Amino acid sequence: MAFNKNKIINDPLHGFLTIPTDLIFDVIQHPYFQRLRRIRQLGMSDWVYPGATHTRFHHALGALNLTLQAMDTLRRKGIEITDKEYESTALAILLHDIGHGPYSHTLEHTLIQGVHHEDISTRIMQRLNGIFNGELELAIEIFQHKYEAKPFLSQLISGQLDMDRLDYLLRDSFYAGVSEGIVGGERIISMLNVSDGNLVVEEKGIYSVEKFLIARRLMYWQVYLHKTVIAADAVLVSVLQRARVLAHKGHGLGSYHPLLHFLMNEIDAAHFDEEALDLFLVLDDIDIMASVKQWQFHEDSILSTLSKRLLYRKLPKVQISTNDFDAREVAEASEVSMKKFGYSEGDTLQYFVKTGILENHAYKSEGGGIRILSKKGGVRDVAESSDNYNLAALKETVKKYYLIHWV
Repeated sequence: MAFNKNKIINDPLHGFLTIPTDLIFDVIQHPYFQRLRRIRQLGMSDWVYPGATHTRFHHALGALNLTLQAMDTLRRKGIEITDKEYESTALAILLHDIGHGPYSHTLEHTLIQGVHHEDISTRIMQRLNGIFNGELELAIEIFQHKYEAKPFLSQLISGQLDMDRLDYLLRDSFYAGVSEGIVGGERIISMLNVSDGNLVVEEKGIYSVEKFLIARRLMYWQVYLHKTVIAADAVLVSVLQRARVLAHKGHGLGSYHPLLHFLMNEIDAAHFDEEALDLFLVLDDIDIMASVKQWQFHEDSILSTLSKRLLYRKLPKVQISTNDFDAREVAEASEVSMKKFGYSEGDTLQYFVKTGILENHAYKSEGGGIRILSKKGGVRDVAESSDNYNLAALKETVKKYYLIHWV
């Protein structure tokens, strides 16, 4: 008897999602995609917002749902989207985050140096294309913005107003329990149209777009760049950094080969071969946290201390400033941390004191931006069309500096 692939998925945010084709169902069922059930969407954010334990699997299905709604809207307005384009665009958004590794952005450049998750997504999509006999060829073109016949399909996947961003703002706000990310998703989708092959928003939807951009700015400060999230992220990164140093020195770190491969070898773009991709595709959050739990008993005091502090949420202090921290301030913070733990200055600065930059850029008009379609048919950038004087300010990247240390 043939297996029934006409499934309905109940999403707590968007309601019921009907999987439109057998191929999409088969891709969802594939182990590469199912791995996303074990990758948290917001890394360590549940150390601050306990409900923020949703996964990349949730988000991918939600973004698929919104993309299907958007294409249905465009079709109703007379925009031609063939069945193949419809399916391929759906596959592209479904797989857009499949290249994320454990804890998503938190460890993006820790296990593999200098390789963006979108590049890994492309590699995995190419593998799946071989597995599914070339059926993902067009999906990859759309994902890579190479489908020039209808650029609006790629813009639904990746742009300043795409279904990826729309879903994660709504979803992250919902699970974190904050109101900053609540936007009029249905209103925005209903106002989508196409002009000269590009995705546009009809003029009536401009206020919903403004709210979307403001929500994006607020969600970064409230959730994504929350100072305690930054602290937890930094400790997890320090744990992996120390584990890598010990691995290179021959210390025992357990027996889980996939994680050890990335700790014992410097994997970057030049060395991210097929073996590394195979091992990456079985890594998830569970492997990382199981190792941290094991390492709390490690003979190395630094690794043990960091692991315990992370597990039991004893996090460092974070100072945020609009000005960069000078050498004196860093030295003072290092001295306090050295007294607390008794480690050398070098080890303290490497693992227990961190400085960096937080960047918040809600909107970029470069590369097309968000186009507003007037009632007369003209198209202008949203910042030029809006009577909200604060909107132009959202184009400016806001930088803040952080100093992480222990007291």
